[in-house]
Amino acid sequence: MLSVIILAGGKSSRMGRDKALILIDGVPLIAHVCNVARKLSENIYIVTKLRSQGDSLENPCYRDYLPPHIQYIYEQEQAGPLVAFAQALPEIKTEWVLLLACDLPNLCSDILRKWQEELIHVDHNAIAALVKVEKGWEPLCGFYRQSAVESLKKFIAQGGRSFQGWLQQNQVHELTIDAGNRQMFFNCNTPEDLQWWMESPENSGSKNEKSLPLQ
Repeated sequence: MLSVIILAGGKSSRMGRDKALILIDGVPLIAHVCNVARKLSENIYIVTKLRSQGDSLENPCYRDYLPPHIQYIYEQEQAGPLVAFAQALPEIKTEWVLLLACDLPNLCSDILRKWQEELIHVDHNAIAALVKVEKGWEPLCGFYRQSAVESLKKFIAQGGRSFQGWLQQNQVHELTIDAGNRQMFFNCNTPEDLQWWMESPENSGSKNEKSLPLQ
């Protein structure tokens, strides 16, 4: 069994607007990420900063594109993705959870499924299964054991706020990906990022994923 956590909190300060609501082929980014995630599990949690009835959880973009069974976790403090993940992880009841950022337009379910099948071979001491690139681990598109929650809470209690810092203290199983597929990790942090993606014919991940019915 697998659960999914999608991080959609934070300020989106570099983008200047809520990244989750950016339209890709007429569909909000968060709906695209959720649609891909549903091909692995229907047990999906979205961590969001939105709280009041007037906020975007009541926006038609969410109602029209996200299935009603999605569970929302409200971010208690905007202290970065690691803290948001630590808030959501105790809610997970499955052994493994897939952690995703909300702004991954090239997300591919076939690659995620391949990695999911590899989880049965991961050493029991490993807290996560992630891809490693030149800058370090890719923490916001990979798998974590629910049992890592105590290690994570301890790291944060000691002042840690970096995924890389936490992962360096623990055993991590390295997943592989072909160089040509690394565009899957591209995320839209700035208007320039979004413009580049929209104009690039190579970045067509959203067009390759068929939508599932809302139910």
